[in-house]
Amino acid sequence: MSATVWGYLPDSGYRAGTDLAGFGVEAVDGGIGKVDKHSDDVDSAHLVVDTGPWILGRRVVLPAGVVTGIDQQEQRVYVGRTKDEIKGAPEFESAGQESSVDYLHQVGVYFGGFPLV
Repeated sequence: MSATVWGYLPDSGYRAGTDLAGFGVEAVDGGIGKVDKHSDDVDSAHLVVDTGPWILGRRVVLPAGVVTGIDQQEQRVYVGRTKDEIKGAPEFESAGQESSVDYLHQVGVYFGGFPLV
């Protein structure tokens, strides 16, 4: 686990190899959607979250470092960001973009720019 925004926090409850696809995602101020895809890549671990109708079906990439907790039984991922912070994230436009170095840099700068709530 890494201390950067691209690694899970040691106390998040994440276990390597866990598939989080389908888990509900909870911001500090309410639900934001479900995990569509999950990457465990070293130095770029992240979730692609489908926000459903919440922000017009938009998908967002959340770095693993914003995950504050994982409840395996309830299949929920908790993130230390507000809905507005997530809504303001760099736009995710197409499949494969989550592996673009430039895009991941934008996301990392955005989410690394303010502390966990």
